[in-house]
Parts: sequence; C-alpha cells; structure tokens
Amino acid sequence: MLREIRSFVKDVLDKHGLSEEDISTLVLAIDEVCANLIIHTHKCNASDSIELEIKFKKNKEVIFSIIDKAEMFNINQYEEPTLDEIIKRRRKGGVGLILVKRIMDDIQITTDQKKHICRLSKKI
Repeated sequence: MLREIRSFVKDVLDKHGLSEEDISTLVLAIDEVCANLIIHTHKCNASDSIELEIKFKKNKEVIFSIIDKAEMFNINQYEEPTLDEIIKRRRKGGVGLILVKRIMDDIQITTDQKKHICRLSKKI
C-alpha cells in the first residue's frame, strides 16, 4: 500500500510542476504519516484502507488530507526527543515524525462522527 501512496503523491505533484526536491520531501512526509497509521493503527492489515486527498490552493499551498475511520495519533502532541536522547537510547523509531513536523507548515487533526482526518499543508 505504501508504494501506491508514494506513487500517487509523486504523480500528482509532478503534474503540478513542483521541483524534484519538493516532490521528494513531500513524498517522504506523507509516506511517514501513512506508514505510522498503517503499522501502528491498522497493524499492517492488508484488508484495511486509508484515503488520501491532495488539493492545491491558489496561494501556492498544497494540502494533503489523510482520512481514516480509525483514530489517528496526534502528531502535534508528539514531543521531539533531542538528538542526544535518540543516540543514547539507540532509538530507531520516531525520527520520521520529527521530519514531518519540520517539513510541513501546518498539521491539523480533526474528527467528525465517522472519520478522522490528518490535514498537512505546505506552501510551495
């Protein structure tokens, strides 16, 4: 599923004339959020699915909406460990969330009656 997500994001961004560097960076961020959702929330269940929407605003902003029925981890509540902590604990996970928070300009988690949405935006 992650391969399809990366390919979809890259194809959409390519069509909007973004630089290779911007495309790679945004693909990385979206891949990380989706991977965390697939691994930690869905426990890699191949029969589960998530929805991804990409919208472009006139002000050169791209908005990614990751939509799912399952509750999402709120990345805004994630406290970044220091580099020393990561090295000291030989920590393998959590580094991707640091990258996502640094790459994206805004991250919002919303919930309605039947779905949870992680909305990530970036000015290009």
